[in-house]
Order: sequence, then C-alpha cells, then structure tokens
Amino acid sequence: MEMSDGALLALIGFGGGLLLGLAARLGRFCTLGAVEDALYGGSTARLRAWALALSLSILLVHAGAALGLVDFGSSIYAALAWSPAASILGGLAFGYGMALAGNCGFGALARLGGGDLRAFVIVVVMGLAAAMTIGGPLAPLRASLLPAIPAEGAAFGAADGLFTLAGVPPLLTAALVSAGLALWALRDAAFRRSHRLVLSAVAVAVAIASGWAGTSLVAAESFAPLRAESHTFTAPLGESLFWLMTSSAGGLSFGVGSVAGVLAGAFLGSVRRGHFRWEACDDPRELGRQMFGAALMGVGGVVALGCSVGQGLTAFSALAWSAPVTMAAIAAGAALGLRQLIHGFPSFGRG
Repeated sequence: MEMSDGALLALIGFGGGLLLGLAARLGRFCTLGAVEDALYGGSTARLRAWALALSLSILLVHAGAALGLVDFGSSIYAALAWSPAASILGGLAFGYGMALAGNCGFGALARLGGGDLRAFVIVVVMGLAAAMTIGGPLAPLRASLLPAIPAEGAAFGAADGLFTLAGVPPLLTAALVSAGLALWALRDAAFRRSHRLVLSAVAVAVAIASGWAGTSLVAAESFAPLRAESHTFTAPLGESLFWLMTSSAGGLSFGVGSVAGVLAGAFLGSVRRGHFRWEACDDPRELGRQMFGAALMGVGGVVALGCSVGQGLTAFSALAWSAPVTMAAIAAGAALGLRQLIHGFPSFGRG
C-alpha cells in the first residue's frame, strides 16, 4: 500500500524525534538546563553540548544543501521576511515562560516520556496557546501587530546573503561558523571526556539534518505544496492535540510524528536508565506558575516562528537571520525568569 505524504513525513519526524528524546533522557540535553548550569551551576558542559550539536547541524545541513538533498528555498524562513521585532518579543516571551514552566516544549515532552504528569499540563497548555495564536482568537491581534510579510526573494540567512553579495559558497560560510562553534565546545577537556553529552549532541545534529533532508525529498516528489522543515515544538504541540482529537484536522504531519518520537525516545531512555516514575504536582501555586509559563511559550514560540529547538537548532542550522537574535532573546528571557525565581517571585494562584 502506498504511503501518503503526511504519513511519510510523520515517519521521518518520528525517527528524528526518537533521537531527540533519547538525547534528552540519556544525555540530559536541555536548553533551560544549559542556561541554568552556566548562570548558577558553574558548569558550561551542557551549553557546550548545545554548541556542538549546533555546529554539527550547520555542517550536515549545508553539506546536504550542496549535494541537492536539502532545499532551504521551500522552507518558511525563505518564504517570510524576517521580523526583528517578532524575534525579540517572541523570544523574550518564550524564554521567560520557559523559566517559569521549568522546561521548554521539547523538555516538557522529554519529562512526560519519563512519567512526569506536570509536564503533561505544560504540553497541553502550550499547545492550546500556540493554536490560539496561529488561527484562534489571538491570531487577529498577532497579524495586526506583527504581520507576516512575504520575503519576495530576499536573502533569508547569512550563507545565502554572503553568496548573493560576494559569491562566497554557502558551504564555506557554514563550515567556518561550524568550526568556530566546535572549537569552543571541544576546547574544554572535561566536556570531551563526557561521552554522554558528546553523543547526545551528535544524535541531536543527526535528527535536525534528517528532518531537513527527509522533508526536502518529500516536498520535491509531492504534487502538494509542502515545505522543507525540521524539528520545532510549538505549533506541532497544537497540531498533535488536534490530530489526537479528530485524527483528521490537519492530518498527519512531520510535527505530529516528531512529538510522538520525542515521547517514545524519552520513555525508552528513562526506562533504560531506571528513571521512569509517575510524578504529579502537589503544589497548586507551582502548577499555576508552570501553566502561565507554558501559555507564554505557546504565544512567544508562534510569534518568533520557533522555539528553543525550532529557532535555536533548526533555523540556526540553516543560518537564518532570525536564529541568533531569537536565541539571544530566549536566553535573556530565561535569565530574567530564573533570576526572579531564585531571588523571589510572586505566586500565581492560591494554595
């Protein structure tokens, strides 16, 4: 039986999501954890793992583009003009919400796969907030304040821009950026000896690159107007909720498969390490704070066109203009939220 485009995309997303889930549970790959460790834990190990994953993603994805396996031109980053305001405002909201919730969308899925029912609430609230911002009651406000404008052939990223201006091969630009990130990540001997972290970074890079290559191939062969993409965890949470409720609204997609893959990988990783256990929230004030943070992430991730993974790895691997700005805003928002949580923060709700 011939597989539909949606089912094929979901299968590709599931494979990459499985690697991401394993990286989160076995290698402790986590955006907020990396920021928190660097600011308050006296360790840059997880930040270096993130840098190495990004370095390898950039190199793999641009090598795929040079070989004709990846088509950035059919991605959302090439289709829409970059809005610095959306990157900054959306990134700040997402990062601040990430600190309040204690996880990003990807991290919440990884924790849910390990039996944490608090993460289930974060996933549902974030997915609903994202859906409301994309096509629900918040959509008109978003469209009026930060309208999406077609790119009309403008360079969408650094490699594309340098090629247009000076004829620098995109792969060369990517290789230089990749080398800089890798040198910083690997200069620390303790990190190099941390095999779990290094392997988790490699797994994440393979997941990002396989998403780009797989969706590019399906888009090229399909008669439907499909886009090349890779992993992100804001809009796909809403898509997954709709699919679970109706099995038809929007149908199967790369994002739905990616979400399922992370859950499966996180479950397998937690069982492998003996960490799977059911957990629930016994503090309503904490739950209220996490729900508020999840809502901010859902809105912010849609406004910024991606989350800490969607912009921080997927868009960054394409060297999109939006990626470094959005990630800087996410980091700033997370730093502010963590500071308020550590040094005192007003409660949400009543005990």
